[in-house]
Amino acid sequence: MKIKLYQNDLPDGLDLGNVVAIDTETLGLNPHRDRLCLAQLSSGDGVCHAVQFSDARYEAPNLKKLLADPAVTKLFHFARFDIAMFRQYLKVDCKPIYCTKIASKLVRTYTDRHGLKDLVRELLGVDLSKEQQSSDWGAKVLTEKQLAYAANDVAHLHQLKTVLDAMLAREGRSHLAKACFDFLPTRAELDLAGWEEVDIFAH
Repeated sequence: MKIKLYQNDLPDGLDLGNVVAIDTETLGLNPHRDRLCLAQLSSGDGVCHAVQFSDARYEAPNLKKLLADPAVTKLFHFARFDIAMFRQYLKVDCKPIYCTKIASKLVRTYTDRHGLKDLVRELLGVDLSKEQQSSDWGAKVLTEKQLAYAANDVAHLHQLKTVLDAMLAREGRSHLAKACFDFLPTRAELDLAGWEEVDIFAH
């Protein structure tokens, strides 16, 4: 996959279509402590547009406009985390959303393996390397291996969506998936407000 790296924002006039695959890299899994370091985006055309947030600068008006655009579906794997990071650091709500992890959990009920690596292997026949998953994404200069890893996280999401959409339709669960996707911004807000470990729907 070809990688284009930008500093702190997408370039003016970049058109990524109406379905954009998105992922983030951070210093850790705590949105209040571990800063957003990289956002990678792809229109499914074999090009990854990666935005590196240098010196904790999060103005990014072009990226914010894209994330908030109601005409553009934001396609994630485990959207709950990524949109919480965008809300925390870019102060923007992502809508509308599609999450391949949620779609997988709704239709791949024959397994408990819903990670991106597992999905891509089973549904697309591709083996992803996760070697760089735990690395220093806050480094001033990212390595070629890091950038290749980041690009791989968005490279297959459009294909996964196509397969999962067919499975959701087959099982009559498309409406459930959409309802879950629509709830994700509220779920992220609850996470950031301190309810990340609490099931508010439980007795």
